[in-house]
Formats: sequence, C-alpha cells, structure tokens
Amino acid sequence: MSADEKTIRLGHPSYVWRFGQERRLRLIRRHVTLEDARILDVGCGLGVYVQHLSVFSDLVYGVDVDVEKVEAASKTLANIQVAPAESLPFEDGFFDVVLLHEVLEHVDDDPRSVAEAWRVTAPGGHVVVFVPNRLYPLETHGVYWGGRYVRGNIPLVNYLPACLRRRLCPHVRAYTRGGIRQLFDDLPGHIVVHTCIYPGYDKIAGSRPRLGRALRSLTYALERTPLRFLGLSHFLVFKKRGG
Repeated sequence: MSADEKTIRLGHPSYVWRFGQERRLRLIRRHVTLEDARILDVGCGLGVYVQHLSVFSDLVYGVDVDVEKVEAASKTLANIQVAPAESLPFEDGFFDVVLLHEVLEHVDDDPRSVAEAWRVTAPGGHVVVFVPNRLYPLETHGVYWGGRYVRGNIPLVNYLPACLRRRLCPHVRAYTRGGIRQLFDDLPGHIVVHTCIYPGYDKIAGSRPRLGRALRSLTYALERTPLRFLGLSHFLVFKKRGG
C-alpha cells in the first residue's frame, strides 16, 4: 500500500494539536473523569491524543494499525503498540476509558470494533466515540470519481442514497444518529450523552481569523439548538454496566 493509499484508507489522525482538538478534549472531560484513569486511544496515529491525555494520567495507552506511525509515536511515548480495533491485545475490563476518535469510519468491522472497546472497558467505565455525521453537508474525506480519488470537502455527497454514497466513498463511512447508536444496542450499559458538534475551523482561523471566529460563534451556538444535527461529527459516550 502506497503512502497516498494508506492516507486515503486510514484517514488523517490528529497530527497537530489545535483549537479543535482542545475543544474536543474539554468536551470529553465534561462527561468522563480522566484523572488517574487507565485510558486507551484506539487508532492513536502519532499519539497526539495520548500525549495530551497523559496530562491527566500516567496510564495512557495507544494502538494503531499503521506500523510506521506506531514506531514514530513510540520514540517519545510509552505503551504504544500495533493492533487493529477489532482485536485489542488487552484483557477484559482493563481500561476505565476507551477513546475511538474518528476511527470507526475506517475500520474493517465497526460492530466488532465497538464490541472490543466495550470488552476492554471496566464495569462502570466509558467508551467515547467521535464519528462523521451523515447529515453534515460536506464529505471531508474526498471521493472517488471516474476511478480517480478527488481530495477536498465535497458537498452533498452524504445526502445521496447509501448505495451511491458507497460507490463514491468506499474508503470511509458516515453515520446517521440511529446508525451509530445501533452499534451499542446489544451491549450492557447506557448512552450518557449523544450529540453532534461542528468543526474547529482551525485552517480558516489561521488564514482568516475574523471569519474563523464568526463561524465558531455561529455554529457553536447552533449546537444548543435542534440544528446541531447538521454538525461535523457525532459525539457519543457509553457507560458500561456495573461498577
């Protein structure tokens, strides 16, 4: 698999910590206790989230299927190893918090990946998920058109019937509200929070600060209204029964 093919297939994990990532971390902390918790980041990439979660706990682990990224992350971070989301190399109930940040859309088997995250979560612990929202007006992972991959934010692709969207985006999923919740239906526990959030607009804010601030102000206000259903990503926290 070439570097470009790997990037298309596995996505772009968080390489740089910016406003958008910090905002997501604050959102997680609003619903989950991170202090002194044993935490797993599934699909950790270069370990950016692992690094920032380590501020709260010395027991932060990461796994990823990309050998090169795991090797790079392991140069500065402990507890990073190669493993797929569908087969986590940990015993049952090992973690207090399991994070799947924009990773389920790329895995081979998303129901199995969620079941594995649940398995390694301790009773009373939390599985935290961010995934693309099918109702966001732009497909941010690019599309295949005429046999060629086209990068960029492509409008309205997510509104196509599922069969047509799969032809354009065989490399990535996007989830409806019911679709992401269905992955947890048969698992003992309950959903603590499920909402949609808008982007961080980091690139826009970097080049056009006023526009970035205006977009943040407007769309973050929409998160408190029914129009949050148009947000970029689902944010879901599931608490495992017990504890």
